[in-house]
Amino acid sequence: MSEAPKLYVNKPKKAQLKQKQHKSKQFSSPTPSSSSSMEAQNQAAGYSSSSSSSSKPPPSPPKESFARRYRFLWPLLLTVNLAVGAYLFMRTKKKETDTDGEVKSDVPSTPVSTAAVTTAPVEEKPLPAAPIAEPVKPREPIPENQQRELFKWLLEEKRKVKPKDAEEKKRIDEEKAILKHFIRAQSIPNRTNI
Repeated sequence: MSEAPKLYVNKPKKAQLKQKQHKSKQFSSPTPSSSSSMEAQNQAAGYSSSSSSSSKPPPSPPKESFARRYRFLWPLLLTVNLAVGAYLFMRTKKKETDTDGEVKSDVPSTPVSTAAVTTAPVEEKPLPAAPIAEPVKPREPIPENQQRELFKWLLEEKRKVKPKDAEEKKRIDEEKAILKHFIRAQSIPNRTNI
């Protein structure tokens, strides 16, 4: 029967493992159950309990390459790259179509000799029956009291506005003065008079 795999603190070399297997075949004794027989096997393999504690620490695993360490970034990088490429492709394609339209309209057509080309008589086609748009009816004028209320509301809104610079403040003050003038006036002028 073969022995169960053993766990070692330090991995023995192949030559030592072969010697151990060779010795175990020679003795073919029953499986050792005592700790003294384990120590005997370890000493035969070149290990001792005192030497295992004083030996070098196990070597660190080999460092993974950059690509393997950050393998979760590759799909993200590929997706971003594809998106940027598609954006640039569509943007240049849009510019090409815009410039093509401008080029066609800017390029003068070459003159064609009238002697070589015969024109066919143009037949007049009746336009499809479309509803005739009614002329815009003028609206009824807004009563003066509603106009005054509207001007008062506009004045309140102008007062709420905070100007960003001196020029804008001056413009807002002028608009407020005009609104105050209309509110105080006896009669409000019509649109046609303005």
